[in-house]
Parts: sequence; C-alpha cells; structure tokens
Amino acid sequence: MRIRAAAPAELPLLQDIERAAGEPFRSLGMAAIADDDPLPLDVLEAYRREGRAWVAVDTADRPVAYLLADTVDGSAHIEQVSVHPDAARRGVGRELIEHLAAAAREQGLTALTLTTFTEVPWNAPYYTRLGFRPLSESDPELTEGLRAISRAEAAHGLSVWPRVCMRREVC
Repeated sequence: MRIRAAAPAELPLLQDIERAAGEPFRSLGMAAIADDDPLPLDVLEAYRREGRAWVAVDTADRPVAYLLADTVDGSAHIEQVSVHPDAARRGVGRELIEHLAAAAREQGLTALTLTTFTEVPWNAPYYTRLGFRPLSESDPELTEGLRAISRAEAAHGLSVWPRVCMRREVC
C-alpha cells in the first residue's frame, strides 16, 4: 500500500470512502453515524491544499483510505481516518497513522491525538492496539483544544454514544 498526498480530483472519492466506512456502524445500532454526510468538498480541499490530507492507494493508484490531520495544542490530531470496507483488515489505517506519526516527528510535534467511540471495536480498542491511551477528564494531557473538539462533537450529536480522547507519544 502506498501513501501519498490527496489530489484535487480524488476528493469525491474520499466522500465515497467515508460513506462506505460508515456503513458498518449500522450493525451496531448507530444508524445516525452511517447516515451522517461526509465532509463537504470545500473542507476536504482545505485539508488537501494545506498538506493535511493523505490517501492510501491500491495498485491502480486509486484511494482506498484517507486520513485528515490538524495540529491541536502541539500534537498532530487525527481529524478523520476512513478505510473503505473492501480494504479493511489489511493494516491500511495503521499505515496512514504511522505516516502521520512520521510527519509529526519531522514537524517537532510530540504526540498524536484523536477522539473516538469507546465501544466500537474498530475505534478505541483498535487505537489502543496501536499504542494510543485514553485520556481521563483529570489527565493533564487532555488539553483545552481536545476538550473543545469533544464539545463540538457533542453538539453534533456524537455524545449519544460513549466517546474518548486518546493520545500516543511520537518517538
């Protein structure tokens, strides 16, 4: 699997990947997640233009997964990582995250962070296997930026299901 920057013409494909990656949530009683609209093209374009959107591509150079990142309080924050179900369980998401970790190291960032569902097998349990740890409310590494992201997600309705902020040091 090769990872590279997303191209402008691929942004609609990223929306398709996000829709497809959302479908398994339906089987967990999370139809609202499955039905949630993907990020708009202008938002994806902003990530792409700023060099914060990467794709994992197949042998035909077609995206099968993508990752979007922000910088939040000195850490590389995974805003979105989506893997098409046809490419799932092959380490594609892990490769995207390791790509971000390398980029974060180059930028002098000390950690990767994300927010995710605690009880979805391919969310918090998966990230724990990749070396992320949950941040408790009293953890000093639960920064104001992460708290603001959690509040925004709650306002969007995501707090209906248990969520957690997670962090992994970049070595």
